[in-house]
Parts: sequence; C-alpha cells; structure tokens
Amino acid sequence: MTLKLTRRTLMALSVAALATPAFAQDKITLRMSTPASETDQRSVALAEVFAPAVAGFATYQPHYNASLIAQNSELEAIASGDLEMSIASAQELAQFFPEFSIFATGYVHQSAEHQVAVFNDPLMDPFKKTVEDELGIKLLSVMYLGQRHVNLRQTKEELTVTTPADLAGVNLRMPGTDAWQFLGKALGANPTPMAFTEIYTALQTGSVDGQDNPLPTVVDAKFYEVTNQVALTGHLVDLNYIAFSKAVWDGLSPEQQEIVQTAADAAAQSGREKQLAKEQELVSFLEEQGMEIYAPDLDAFRTHVQEQYVGSEFAASWPEGVLDKINALGN
Repeated sequence: MTLKLTRRTLMALSVAALATPAFAQDKITLRMSTPASETDQRSVALAEVFAPAVAGFATYQPHYNASLIAQNSELEAIASGDLEMSIASAQELAQFFPEFSIFATGYVHQSAEHQVAVFNDPLMDPFKKTVEDELGIKLLSVMYLGQRHVNLRQTKEELTVTTPADLAGVNLRMPGTDAWQFLGKALGANPTPMAFTEIYTALQTGSVDGQDNPLPTVVDAKFYEVTNQVALTGHLVDLNYIAFSKAVWDGLSPEQQEIVQTAADAAAQSGREKQLAKEQELVSFLEEQGMEIYAPDLDAFRTHVQEQYVGSEFAASWPEGVLDKINALGN
C-alpha cells in the first residue's frame, strides 16, 4: 500500500471518527500506547503529572513497550479510533506529511526552550491543522528528548572541535539512513554507517573515530570507556509530540479541554526539567571519568549545517520562509 493510499484511508477514518456523538459516560478512558518503558522520563511525566490532573473525568491507561499498538502504528490507531493518545516523533509525522521533516533536521531547534517557542508560535498552526484535518490528531504539547553531541576517541590536545572544518577526515559513526548520513556530512565529518551494537568495539579498535548520541546513551553504552572527549555540538535537539485524538477532544467540554491542555503542558514541562537536569548531571559524571567536555562554536556549526540543507532534497518539502521564522525565535 502506498503512502498516498494510506493517507486517504486515514482521512476517511478520521472523518468517521469525528462524526461519532459526544461521550455519554461519566468517565472516559484515555489509552496511551508508547514503545517507551515505564521508567522513561516521558512515561513518568505523563503518569505523575498528566494522569492526576485529568482524573476527575478521565482514566489514564498507559501501555508501555509497544504492548498495545505496534511501534510506528500509533498514529494510524488514533486516526481509526482504536487509540486515544501516543507520543509521536517528527520523523513519524513526516511519513505522512513530509514538511514535518524540518523539525527532525540538524540545528533547526537550538534548545529545549526553543522547541517550546517554535511549537507555540503561529508558524506551527498550519502544521497542526494539517495533522488535525487529515489524521484527526491534535498535537497538544512538545516533549524534550535531549541533544545529540559528537563523541570522539581523540583527546582535546589531539583534536579540538571548534568548527565543522575540524571534523574533516574524522570517521564518525552515524545511523545508516540517507538523512542521517547527510547530517554527518553537513557536520563536516566522514559519516560511517554502522549498527548501534557494533559501535563500542569500533571505537575500541579505532575502526571509527567517534559517534554521535545524547549523553545518556554515552553513559548507558559505556562509550566513555573507549573515548576521550565530547564536543557539545547539540546538532539535533530531539523531540516528541503528545498526540491526542481529535474525536475525543471534540467530545470534551470546554472546561475539560482546558484541563487536558494544561495537564499536557505541565507534563511536558516536568519531563523537560528532569531531562535537562539529568544531562547536566551526566556532564559531571563524564568529567569524573576523565573525559573532556566542551562547547564548540555553535553559530559556525549551525550556519554551515543549514547551508548544506538549503536547496537539498531534504528541504524540498519545507514551506517557504519557515526556517527563517524558526531561526528568528532562537535569537
């Protein structure tokens, strides 16, 4: 089945779902399906902040580890009325609406705070409306996942990364898709596709010079044992959206809608604060392990990377002027 046919089918399902009458029962059930674990910061924030806030009229029912709906099928499930909530990535939405790829691109978001500013700006209104009209899904809030940085075997004395030019000739492991490989080249490195499970040994043997991942991954995978530095390039500030059934939303009273929106924003804020605190703690931990952690010239990286995207096939679907508006919100 082609993507075009999938979108047409989902549009029909969404219209049917929106045509159903408002909920008659006193309390509704909000099933949340996510591939994340119960201890994932996003899961914790929704369970501890969102669920109690809506408890007066709704029962929040989370399903972790993709136990209810298969990963990457959550949006279709909401559209067809088989699910009420999910945590959706920009990459997932881009499978239906290619223009969403701009929010999964290097240096588009500059920080966790910038993500929020972009999401709440009028520039997002056409994006949100498209998802509501064609999938029957309301994007309530944006959740911060963390920043990806460049992690290298070389010491800072051997190689200090200040600008993209410093990464010339550096074999940097990046995920194997065309989009990821393009980002690696845009950073100035020689991107090397490799399975995640092979990274540690490749770093240990020198098959690659480095890898890019958020600090929690550097710690969890113990890459600090076989590397010497992290240049805080922050080249991808990753996110998820809290996705909510538009049919369910339309069945709520205005007061209930306000509670749901406020609860979603509060959960996203709680998760954001805890994730930022965790990242800061991990900087201290990695420094205690003998690693050198420092910030390069981010303006130089951002300018260079965005120049590589403009005019490329990866930017072909971006609405005109939106990148400039996003950049302006970060200044």
